[in-house]
Amino acid sequence: MASSSSLLRALFLLLSLSDSATRILGLEFGINYGQIADDLPSPSRVATLLGSLNVSRVKLYDADPNVLQAFSNSNVDFIIGIGNDNLQNMTILANAQDWIQQHVQPYIGQTQISCIVVGNEVLNSSNNQWMPYLVPAMKTVYSALSNLGLNKQVAVTTAHSLNILATSYPPSAGSFWPNLAQYLQPLLNFQAQINTPFLINAYPYFAYKGSPSEVSLNYVLFQPNEGLTDPVTNLHYDNMLYAQIDAVYSAIKAMGHTDITVRISETGWPSKGDDDEAGATLENAHIYNENLLQRIEQKQGTPAKPSVPIDIYVFALFNENLKPGPTSERNYGLYYPDGTPVYSLGLQGYLPELYSATGTRPGLYSATGTRVLPFSVVLVTIMTFLMNI
Repeated sequence: MASSSSLLRALFLLLSLSDSATRILGLEFGINYGQIADDLPSPSRVATLLGSLNVSRVKLYDADPNVLQAFSNSNVDFIIGIGNDNLQNMTILANAQDWIQQHVQPYIGQTQISCIVVGNEVLNSSNNQWMPYLVPAMKTVYSALSNLGLNKQVAVTTAHSLNILATSYPPSAGSFWPNLAQYLQPLLNFQAQINTPFLINAYPYFAYKGSPSEVSLNYVLFQPNEGLTDPVTNLHYDNMLYAQIDAVYSAIKAMGHTDITVRISETGWPSKGDDDEAGATLENAHIYNENLLQRIEQKQGTPAKPSVPIDIYVFALFNENLKPGPTSERNYGLYYPDGTPVYSLGLQGYLPELYSATGTRPGLYSATGTRVLPFSVVLVTIMTFLMNI
């Protein structure tokens, strides 16, 4: 009979040869955890799912105490958010300090919170009354963190829509809309001062959806294609996302800054859409996210920033059935709410099951009706057995 140490060595050899295991254990990407739905699993179950996937970075759109508590003593790093409708309130120091004392301080000892996103796509909002409050709110939240001794631990930034760009091609000509300069210039100055990243929500899908006859599907899906060459820099781009990132760098440079890093706070592709939503298919979503994860795994940089690996938060963890708008808005998730993958990316996670009212247990089943255990469940079971023989 083989010793437990020999069996463990054999198991780890199997893992080293498993592509799925390599993907699970080796990828470094963030995930957006949206909750505009009425059928999502509890945060504690989500914590187990993300733990089985080895996802170590999560972005929230709020500071849900149930989520932050569920992830206590985990290795997951959180970005939390302050909503647009709270921006004016956050320009008052006492209010900002109260918010941090209520939403950050009680959890930060057990749950890793590294960043607060103050507002989301404020400068692209239909409610332009929020715009004047953005930078003052960011500065006040930073001051409140400083007063509480947390400014070295928790960064302050905001997330932007790519629509803040007036010009995106060629990437070297990237520029912001002139009417936004009054907000962006002080924002960039402040972010350079406190050394925080410029977050952008970038979706090549929207470019294809808007002009499917003019935009190459292969170009937006990271598939083999002729690509495009910037006539000024002579840099070659084989995908749209990298061109969008470099266009943002150019726009920032045009406003006097080369000292700010660009990160992608959202990108993804819908697996389903309405009849007039070109490209919103399961196949395209699978291709986009699979190719994106491969590029993340390779630690690629963009043509203009080859030594800076792309830093990306994928949108999104789950389909969200209560999101307004077209069908695509409710179908960006990598997972259905029951923990079933929308499509296979080699990320077989484990969502703890709950007994239903009938006593049956929902889960993953094969075409023949045989229940299929996720890879991570089998792995944990085997290792537990080996450690106890």
